[in-house]
Amino acid sequence: MKFNVEGMTCSHCERAITRAVAALGGTARVDIAAGTVEVDGVADETRVRTAIEDEGYRVLGNDGATEKDSGCCGSCHT
Repeated sequence: MKFNVEGMTCSHCERAITRAVAALGGTARVDIAAGTVEVDGVADETRVRTAIEDEGYRVLGNDGATEKDSGCCGSCHT
C-alpha cells in the first residue's frame, strides 16, 4: 500500500518511518522528495497510518486532507 506523507525532510525521518513499519512486521520504501511511503508485509492500513503518525508525520487522506495534525519529529531541525 502507498501513503502520501507530509513532514518528512531528511534521513532521520526515513529511518523513523522505516523502523515504525518494521515493528509491525513490514517493510517501507520512503521517498522523501515525493512525500510517499510504500509499505509491504502489513495488511492493516490503519495500523500503518497510526505507526507513521505516532512518529510525528501527517498521513494524507484521499482528498489531500491530513488525518492528524502533526509535523516532523524535530530531532534533526533544532
